[in-house]
Amino acid sequence: MFCNQCEQAAKGVGCDKIGVCGKTGEVAALQDLLIHAVKGLSQVAVEGRRVGVTDPKVNRFTSEAIFSTLTNVDFDEKRFENLILECERFKKSLEADVKAAGGTVPGTDTSWIQKLVARLTGNGGDFKILPTLPMKARDLASMTALGETVGLLDGPDTNPDLRSIKQIVVFGLKGVAAYADHAAILGQEDEAVYAFIHEAMAATLNPDLSADELLGLALKCGEVNLRAMELLDAANTGRYGHPVPTPVPLGQKKGKAILVSGHDLKDLELLLQQSEGKGIFVYTHGEMLPCHAYPGLKKYGHFYGHYGTAWQNQAKEFDAFPGAILMTTNCIQKPKVSYQENLFTTGLVGFPGVRHIADKDFTPVIEKALALPGFAEDVAAKEVLTGFARNAVLSVAGTVVDAVKSGAIRHFFLVGGCDGARPGRNYYTELVEKIPADCMVLTLACGKFRFFDKDLGKIGDLPRLLDIGQCNDAYSAIQIAVALADAFECGVNDLPLSMILSWYEQKAVAILLTLLHLGIKDIRLGPSLPAFITENVLGVLVEKFGIRPIADTPDEDLKTILG
Repeated sequence: MFCNQCEQAAKGVGCDKIGVCGKTGEVAALQDLLIHAVKGLSQVAVEGRRVGVTDPKVNRFTSEAIFSTLTNVDFDEKRFENLILECERFKKSLEADVKAAGGTVPGTDTSWIQKLVARLTGNGGDFKILPTLPMKARDLASMTALGETVGLLDGPDTNPDLRSIKQIVVFGLKGVAAYADHAAILGQEDEAVYAFIHEAMAATLNPDLSADELLGLALKCGEVNLRAMELLDAANTGRYGHPVPTPVPLGQKKGKAILVSGHDLKDLELLLQQSEGKGIFVYTHGEMLPCHAYPGLKKYGHFYGHYGTAWQNQAKEFDAFPGAILMTTNCIQKPKVSYQENLFTTGLVGFPGVRHIADKDFTPVIEKALALPGFAEDVAAKEVLTGFARNAVLSVAGTVVDAVKSGAIRHFFLVGGCDGARPGRNYYTELVEKIPADCMVLTLACGKFRFFDKDLGKIGDLPRLLDIGQCNDAYSAIQIAVALADAFECGVNDLPLSMILSWYEQKAVAILLTLLHLGIKDIRLGPSLPAFITENVLGVLVEKFGIRPIADTPDEDLKTILG
């Protein structure tokens, strides 16, 4: 295996034996094979659109399949086997529709299919029989072996810089696919988003694209990701209302308990509906904290508070939680034996040996919570504020503008992004602690758990620490920045605003591409730069956008920013 898609790539280069995330070489190979298969499906989908053929099921499958390969989503080999076979079924069906409409099926690289059939049948055979093959253990072994031949280092790209930019595109597409899937679950879709995903996936197979063309494709990925996040914002606010500033208790209530982690609001809503009146308190974990600010979710009386911190601490925090645990979307880690029986997955997330709830009937989760002891007594603790999404902040925009003009607010810092376990992330805690009292701190995503419970005081009536929400709420942060720029009649880059971001996985890559698409410059990124960005590609990003690594200490960055 070779995987360098996340911030914790081994030795800052790539994982080649087992993923730091915990995925095995077998799962890595299956993910590589699935991405390769989706590229072939995408070629057919592009030709289909040219002759007026589209399939909504192919669109949804594409985003789900790509999302499944994002870091810490799915570790289950069997599910990847099913996805690969399903991809080929979709491809075969779509090819027939395209040909019937007068289209020409592209000359896709089907050698991997033929190799797979050769392994499965022993005689080469016709790749068209693949969808009807029985799924046996030898099928999975053959897919795994084949996946090892289509990975990053086994592909045709020998130019490291071109390969690097293609990786940026593919990893950005993983983030776009994730946000598109989140939005589609709540009924918000845009054909143009799916069309771009197919076009860009297919384009990565084109050996003739130049570095400039590939960089343009990466920036286009950022543009489309902005649309995907807009769809998700409309989906969440349309169903649950706009977030409002809300204090969230960090303590516990005596009684039975369920903990919900991940990102998915609809899963939480369904669980709240199904557990209502059963004497169970529901708590959030990780990126689910901002859910407490949505009127459509906070109305449930048994939706109590937040437990724990970010995803990388779940082994310790889940082990101590005395109830059932539901993982939605990404961020799962290999569970400890001590709590594996209490853990459930749903949606695209999965782990071998963990019970999966595919039909959204969370009865097994509720029954497990009732069978477990729950919290023995009330435990009082501090509260944290969340819910400062764009509507909440823009409702006091006049106050903010006046505070800037009067000098009460000197500077804004957006400090957020993905958290992780790599040493050096204490930089973000120290930074926030040292940001002067006349500066505001905006935050989002799980990076905030380095400092989310700190009391930074107020500037006038405004809390100095404003939690905008989940990682996808970068859309809100962008809208806030644009509105402030309009109010001051300047560009976003002219605002007294600095973005100091942490990254871990591919949603963060997509958001970074969105910021670059918008022309936002001088972003500081840490705790380390992506292993998949070569020195030459980094040089281009520095020259065009001023992107830079965080300094060795927060003091250095604060001195540079504030002077």
